[in-house]
Amino acid sequence: MKNSSIKSSKSTTRNVWAAMIIFSVLITGTPALAQQTTAIGTAKIWGTVDGVAIEGVVQGPSAQVSDLQVACVFEYTEGDIFVSPPALPPALNGLVHLDQDMKGLVTEMRKSGKFLGHTYETILISPPKGTIGGKKLLLIGLGDRNKFTADLMTGVGSVAMREALKLGVSNFAFASDLKDAGIDSPTALVAGNVVKGIFEAYRAQTWLKDKNMSTFKPVSKVILLAGPAFFTTAGEGIQEAISAVKN
Repeated sequence: MKNSSIKSSKSTTRNVWAAMIIFSVLITGTPALAQQTTAIGTAKIWGTVDGVAIEGVVQGPSAQVSDLQVACVFEYTEGDIFVSPPALPPALNGLVHLDQDMKGLVTEMRKSGKFLGHTYETILISPPKGTIGGKKLLLIGLGDRNKFTADLMTGVGSVAMREALKLGVSNFAFASDLKDAGIDSPTALVAGNVVKGIFEAYRAQTWLKDKNMSTFKPVSKVILLAGPAFFTTAGEGIQEAISAVKN
């Protein structure tokens, strides 16, 4: 009964998310949303590198099914993911949905100082089954929001892959959550840098494995999450990075 309730709640959240986009277009006439929006649930394999499929999905970090869900957060400031603007409206905000489905745990940890969100800081959470789509949740810190640059995401991508390899998961979903937190970041560059960082780490471990200095279970898929308004632009950056990594 509990799992049924959770699924119903998440389905309602997704419907509200879609309704908010339509409402915004109808009421505000926002051209970006009207022209760039991609349907929730849309999935596309952007390419494959070293046997690892790179899939883009229009989904929030709470709903995406995966062995491991990675979400990124800045050092805490009061109400940072809830105050809109600059944060995305609650119905479109993946971090808000994640926090709600985790019963406020993400905000509680950040606000109390149990997770400070310093650059590359990590904390691993094992939510009860059915809480979110991911079997485990990994938070990665982004540091001071006022000092953010897209270059940081290369290192964050590397951290995500290294932690995934330590856990021995077959796949993981990654959400940068920059737009959710109100950062006007270059979407394509951020997505591309995450991909580059992921494979820098993967290839480093493969190199060690070839020297009999490391053992790990190969990752079969990395799922990169994007909001409805950013999927196409993120995909452009991902494809460019895949080409660069392969060459």
